[in-house]
Amino acid sequence: MSDMRLIVAGAGGRMGRTLIHTIAATEGVVLAGAVESPGAAVIGRDAGELAGLGKNGVPVVTEAEPLIAAADGLIDFTVPAATVAFAELAARHGRVHVIGTTGCSREDEALIADAAKRAAIVKSGNMSLGINVLAALVKRVARTLDPAFDIEILEMHHNKKVDAPSGTALLLGRAAAQGRSIDLAQHAVKSRDGHTGARCAGDIGFAVLRGGTVVGDHSVIFAGPGERLELTHRAEDRIIFARGALAAALWARGQTPGLYSMADVLGLKD
Repeated sequence: MSDMRLIVAGAGGRMGRTLIHTIAATEGVVLAGAVESPGAAVIGRDAGELAGLGKNGVPVVTEAEPLIAAADGLIDFTVPAATVAFAELAARHGRVHVIGTTGCSREDEALIADAAKRAAIVKSGNMSLGINVLAALVKRVARTLDPAFDIEILEMHHNKKVDAPSGTALLLGRAAAQGRSIDLAQHAVKSRDGHTGARCAGDIGFAVLRGGTVVGDHSVIFAGPGERLELTHRAEDRIIFARGALAAALWARGQTPGLYSMADVLGLKD
């Protein structure tokens, strides 16, 4: 099979540049385009130079549809409004869409799910292979331990991150809720301040830290009577997200239209 032609959305950002660099170093994929939002300072720049590779002849542009029409897939770590628009374009042309964007609203999620009726979309709050194995473990532990074990999720990211809790923390929270057969929306506690009263049984708590240049630390704590189990993942380099996104794109190339997760990519669904 020929190399998979991939477009990077948000090419001027930290993840975009990491993706461009990782595509260049990965067999089976080739950079077919680089897209940024109108007005971005990098418009017209060479994508290879942006990623520290030297010129590769791929300019950063604002118009995504002609690129998508000619490519095999799009990798998208941008913002929710852009992701929804990209999902529609990918669906229109039947192209693979890998989404690492976080902070999507319920309305955004519904539009992405609708687009997935016409294209293979892989969406995850975290593309890291390790995090997705962790999520599978969290689900299993939540199912195994009795409800006397309280579940708390702690995450820390760099001081530029704009959404909280992180998409990864929510991914882990959903895994815990699935293990307990409960609805996360009804049991999530995302802030505590003042005289809160005792912790409610069945809650899944979230604590958020922001500072420095932390790529991403996540811990899921199962606190029971007389003992505590902690499952932790620490991201040390953004390249792990890029590698996971490329694995997702290559996997999705042979799939029928649908909305998939990294659990599907890794065969972790039970």
